Amino acid sequence: MNKKTYIIAVLILILDQFSKSLVEIFVNLNESIQVIHNFFYITVIHNTGGAWSIFSNYSYLFIIASLVAIVLLIKFMFGFKNNLRNNIAFASLFGGIFSNLADRLFLGYVRDFLDFKIFGYNYPIFNIADIAIVIGAILLIIAVIKGEDKREESSK
Repeated sequence: MNKKTYIIAVLILILDQFSKSLVEIFVNLNESIQVIHNFFYITVIHNTGGAWSIFSNYSYLFIIASLVAIVLLIKFMFGFKNNLRNNIAFASLFGGIFSNLADRLFLGYVRDFLDFKIFGYNYPIFNIADIAIVIGAILLIIAVIKGEDKREESSK
């Protein structure tokens, strides 16, 4: 991976932390502000668990899982072909994981605020870091499907 990968990861971390702080300035905890009727709301929650608040109050499990994920990503990223998609994938994963990890370490919870209701289903509330993690994971899956998860043998 190259220098731009690290810059993108830091920008994702900054954007996520800034958005969380900004929302908490203007919206109270557990308050919901309608943005698009019956579709999109800004709802501030403090999540001590994962998606759907699974394993609530077990932040240490998510801290450990984040640290393990970071170590594994570092180990495996150099085995992936160095291209734009893979660089964005790893940058998205690192930025998202580090930002949510920072929340857990310094606050004891993750600040979530993006709240969607689609076809009557209320999806788990999430944040920009979560979006980055999902995008990064999808891009890595594409890379694996395309066989870009192993460096080509150098010519003899």
